Amino acid sequence: MGEGLTVEQFFELWDLFRDAALTGAIAGALLGLLGVYVVLRRMVFLSAAVSQAAGCGVALAFYARLHLGATGLLADPTLGAAALTLIAVALIVRGGRQTPAARDGLLGVIWLLGAAGTLAIGTRIVQDLADIDALLFGTAVAVVPEDVTLVAATAAIIGALHLWAHRGFAAVSFDPDGARVRGLPARALDWTLFATLAIAVSVCTRVIGALPTFAFSVLPALAAVRLAPNVPRALILATILGALCGFGGYLLASLYDLPVGAAQTLLGVAVAASAVPIAWLLDRR
Repeated sequence: MGEGLTVEQFFELWDLFRDAALTGAIAGALLGLLGVYVVLRRMVFLSAAVSQAAGCGVALAFYARLHLGATGLLADPTLGAAALTLIAVALIVRGGRQTPAARDGLLGVIWLLGAAGTLAIGTRIVQDLADIDALLFGTAVAVVPEDVTLVAATAAIIGALHLWAHRGFAAVSFDPDGARVRGLPARALDWTLFATLAIAVSVCTRVIGALPTFAFSVLPALAAVRLAPNVPRALILATILGALCGFGGYLLASLYDLPVGAAQTLLGVAVAASAVPIAWLLDRR
């Protein structure tokens, strides 16, 4: 992009930027929605750990293809991300009854293994170093129409499931004992909630990178939880703010010649930070 574009030039070249910009918006909306549960359950580090696990799964798929001669499903980066993400989530859910310190320690180990594994494997797949860099930080050029379809389909399915079962997910997240007393399948709901997070993170990490994936799953939700009066409105607001960070971050990257993942993350930080004075003003009124 050289010296960056003007807003007019960006929309004149919309056909060139459309896939990446729309994918960022859809991914931001999906992860913003799921991030409300992550934030309210005080498991912010979970998103970082799971996204790093997904990144390591993508790197392993590249390694298997280049050095082990793997083909088909074994060499599919999206399935590699999903496999390691689901393993990480299974470990987290099974350890859910541990003390907060033990749980945070487990999340830290998963994050470190994922990050170190991705970097270590990256040194063995020199041919795909650009893909590893895109995996970690996001990229403006790697998104293709198939990626848009994949992210949109994932968002539609997971969004529909959460629209249908949001009361159950909220109950097991904030009052699991009460949910069991009311006869809700608490463990099944818990596993389903974390499985949807795992699938969303693995797909988004594969397409837009680990850094913006982590940002979208935390920052819009932080702002929404502070501003919204209840959980349903927080879910709606986080979805909108996530889409704004995804699309707006891509626009900022184009205007100021910034890395896309970094621009999306910085915009998310600005949104989360701006929620503090806005909430204070609303409380004053």
